[in-house]
Order: sequence, then C-alpha cells, then structure tokens
Amino acid sequence: MAHDGQAPSRDTEDGIRLAGILELTGAALGPVDALLDRATQALRDLVVEDGRPSGARIEAEQTAAHGLAWLATYARALRQMHDWAQRLETSGTFAETEALILQIAFGEYLDQIAGGLPMSQGEILRPADLGLPSDAVRDLDIGASATLRAHGNTQAARTRLVELMQEHAANVTVGNPGLDDEMEMVREQFRRFTLDRVAPHAHAWHLKDQLIPMDVIEEMAEMGVFGLTIPEEFGGFGLSKTAMCVVSEELSRGYIGVGSLGTRSEIAAELILGGGTEAQKSHWLPRIASAETLPTAVFTEPNTGSDLGSLRTRATRNGEDWAITGNKTWITHAARTHLMTLLARTDPETTDYRGLSMFLAEKTPGSDDAPFPDDGISGGEIEVLGYRGMKEYELAFDGFRVNGDSLLGGAEGQGFKQLMQTFESARIQTAARAVGVAQSALDVTMQYAKDRKQFGKPLIAFPRVSGKLAMMAVEIMVARQLTYDAAREKDAGERCDLEAGMAKLLGARVAWAAADNGLQVHGGNGFALEYEISRLLCDARILNIFEGAAEIQAQVIARRLLA
Repeated sequence: MAHDGQAPSRDTEDGIRLAGILELTGAALGPVDALLDRATQALRDLVVEDGRPSGARIEAEQTAAHGLAWLATYARALRQMHDWAQRLETSGTFAETEALILQIAFGEYLDQIAGGLPMSQGEILRPADLGLPSDAVRDLDIGASATLRAHGNTQAARTRLVELMQEHAANVTVGNPGLDDEMEMVREQFRRFTLDRVAPHAHAWHLKDQLIPMDVIEEMAEMGVFGLTIPEEFGGFGLSKTAMCVVSEELSRGYIGVGSLGTRSEIAAELILGGGTEAQKSHWLPRIASAETLPTAVFTEPNTGSDLGSLRTRATRNGEDWAITGNKTWITHAARTHLMTLLARTDPETTDYRGLSMFLAEKTPGSDDAPFPDDGISGGEIEVLGYRGMKEYELAFDGFRVNGDSLLGGAEGQGFKQLMQTFESARIQTAARAVGVAQSALDVTMQYAKDRKQFGKPLIAFPRVSGKLAMMAVEIMVARQLTYDAAREKDAGERCDLEAGMAKLLGARVAWAAADNGLQVHGGNGFALEYEISRLLCDARILNIFEGAAEIQAQVIARRLLA
C-alpha cells in the first residue's frame, strides 16, 4: 500500500503493476480515438447530403448518431481520467486508491466499448450499430487495451478498492479529486455546511414535501452561493465555473434541492451578463448575488418540452409596458421568488425561435395561502416523486403586466439566442449536481453495507456488494473529471457545448446507477420511505430529463461531431 502520496508498487492479484498503470492507460487512448474517428466517418457517409449533415438523415439513423455521442463521451472520459492521474502523479499524490480507480475505469469502459455500451437500461450499443465491421475493435484486443480489459476491472481490484475505502471515515470522497488548494478549501467549507445544516434535515424535508427553510437560504447567501460566479463589480465573488461545480456537488450531496437553489440564480445572472443592458446589470446582479432577489426560470410550456422554438406564450405591447398571456409548466421555485426570466413570443407572425424575446419580469413572492398574489398570474403545484424542496408549478398568465424596460437587452427577437448562451453553464452545473447525488448514494450505501449483517457477516464482505460499491466510486470519479473538464473549458472562454453535454449525459446515468445499485444493496429496506436511499433514487431520476433529456444531449453531441 502506498504512503505519503507515493504511487504504489504492489501488483494486483491479476498481475497489473499499479505503478505502471499510467503507461497502460496512455497507450489505450489511441485505439479508442481511432475507433471514434472510424465510427464518425462511417456515420458521415450515411447522413451527409450536399456537404452538410442532413437533419432528416440523422433522425433516420438516430440510434447510430446517439451511439456515436456515447462513444465520444467515453473517449473523452477516459482521456480526462488519464490526464487526472497524470496531474496527481506530477504532484506526488497519485496513490493506490487513485490507481485502482483508474485501472477499473479503463478496464470496464474499454470492455463496454468493444462489447456493448449501455445508452440506457434497455439500449446497448454495439460496434455493428455504428455501421462498423466485426473487426473494427481488433485494436482493443491487443497491447495495453487487452491487458486493461483482461485485468483492469476484476473482483480482486474491486475488493482491494473497497478495503481502502473502509479505512477512511464515513462521508469522505473516495480518491483525490485533483483540486488546487483554493478549491479544496471551498469544497471543505461547503461539506461542513452540508453536514451541519442540510444532511440531518433533508430526508424530512423530502418526506413532508417542504420548501427549504429560508434561514438555510439566508446562510447560503452569506456564503456566496448565489453570487458565486457573478463579477465582483456587481457584488459577486467572481469565482470560476470550477468553483460552481465544487459548490453544487457538495450541496447536492446533502440534498439536490439545496444544490439546485443556485441554478436559477446562475441562469439569470448569465442571461443578464450576456445580454442585459448596463442598467439591467447594475440593478439586478447585486440583488441576485445577495439573494435579495430570488429568480426562477420560466421557459417550458405544456406541449413544447425540449422544443423551445415553438413556444406560444405571447407578449404584446400595452402602452409602454408588456402584457403576457399563455401557459408555462415545470417552473421550479415559482411561488416565493421575486424575478422571472420569462421567454415569450413578441412577434405573432413567427412560429419558430426567431420571434422569441426574454423578459426580466418582476413578481411578488407568494405564501402558502396565496402562492401567486399578482394580478394576471395564477398557478398550481405539480406533485413530484423527488427533486423537492423548491416545488414545481404550472403557471397561467392572463395579461400579466411587465414593465417596458424589462425586455432583456432592450431588443426583441433575441430571447432564444440569449437562452442558448446559458445552456453550457446550466448543463455543467447539472452534471455537478449529478455527481453530488451519486456521491450521497455511495455515502449511505457504504454505511449500510458495513452495518447490516446477513449470514453472520456484514453485507460489504460479499463480493457482489463490494463490487457495486467499487463501481459507484469509480464512475463518480469519471463523471467528476468529465464535469471539471467542461468547467475548465468554460473558464478558458472556449465553446464547450460538446463537453458540457457529455458531462451531463454521463453524470446523469452515473447518478441513476449509483442510486439504483444503492437501493439494491439496501434490499427491502431500500423500498421503505424511511431510508434515505429511497429519496436518492427519486432525486437521481430527474437528472436524465431536465436541462436537456439524455436523447437531446446525445443529439447535440452527434451533430457537433458530424459537423
């Protein structure tokens, strides 16, 4: 076993020398990239028409297109895992736990690429589905790839990883995330807050379907959650998107509702920073940063879902002001917020995204008795399985008055474009929330597996139970590194819709797998509402739907790759 941050020199029972794992993983990246290039070209041959990918042809080949997105996501995930390990080795912090995580990740993902990659529970992607011949994966059967496939994700490796996991205190992140000292301090600060103020109460909030208490929100405001990435000149902290990921992960690890409170502030701030007038920035950003103003995002409509371009809610001139009429749904935290970032159609002659405009629409926070006290707006709660704490609503607008200067940027017809500019950050943050939920599932399942005795020994002593725990830890680290990668791209000012989509796509699946396997380890108790894992299963399920369903993410990724 390694000590003082030195890479281990021991061998696993299957013969991989952990000190040389980086050489193996580095050598395995080339064949995966080559396979991705070959699959991309094969699909281009099917869908390109007149030099450009045809939307109709991509739809006809949707399974292959989405499969290509998943393959590309795996390729980038493996590269980020290798890069993560290299950074740790350089800093002298690459120890046995990290080496095992890396080894198992490569062994499992290489095997899935070659033999069957799960796009969902019932959709397994195989090379033939990408139009590739049977010999397309032969390079994964030789050299470093073959070694990792044969000896990477073994029972011996999983058992050893869980042994190391048991040596740590409960609720400790498995493996070194690779954060710098500043980000590690941020992570620890919010972990302490979560353990003290969130985790002890989260399950009761969920079971009673209660709003997160305002005193918790006020403490979060004091810690800077709502102004985390808002520039200092507007009252924020001016921190990075990486910091946003760290904070979102730790808060979601306590309760996804708490981890999601900052999402609406992040979206509103990005909209205003990217498209607002100077007056709008000066007025709203300091209020959002301090939580004096709590915003909510009002985009989705009953019959549109992901097809935002076909929204029908309309905004018409009423003197100097605007009147909003139409219906919205799945509006999170709608009742007690002060500001709506509201997307509506200002050009009645259009039927697509070109006629949409974004409004910064003020409203009066409601109460339990009168959730929507303003004239021209009414709504009702949508009861949901999980993702509670803020509540979901349907809203109806009937001539709701919005000030004339509330049009974002003072320009009509820019709403869809303005909203699209927020998708990268929103999806990166959702990926971080997914990591937090997955980590919480591992936390509670690990403790249960150690405490619960069956047939004279703890559950964790059984190979299939320890194997589940090991794979949770491994995939959480994979999703975390893919999320940090997207955040770094965003911080560097690079376009990162591809990276953000990949992080969200994989992170959501990892969260669901962790919660589902966690409930399985709990057995019948996991199906009882009193156990936290039942809540985590419900919370994890939404991650694959909101901020772009998995199929939408795969479509976006595929179109970028094919272009």
